[in-house]
Amino acid sequence: MTFHWHDWAGYIGVALMLLAYLLMQAHKLHGNGLIYQLMNVLGALGVMLSLVFGSFNTSAFFMEVAWLLIGIYGIARSARLRREARHNQP
Repeated sequence: MTFHWHDWAGYIGVALMLLAYLLMQAHKLHGNGLIYQLMNVLGALGVMLSLVFGSFNTSAFFMEVAWLLIGIYGIARSARLRREARHNQP
């Protein structure tokens, strides 16, 4: 079996997402932390690339789009909360 770049992108993406979840469950990362969210966003992008350039699966693609959007929302929300906290400091 030949592995193409998009296959590796998918495997790395899955590994990132699973590692992020494991680290959160082990209390090494926080669910609202930037590293956790970035691991999920990059992981979703990797899986999406493998689906677009490899064997396309509509339901898996939509799940990864949702995962990506939720991660982006989490990053934006955390940034907004940090900015507000700095602004409200005496």
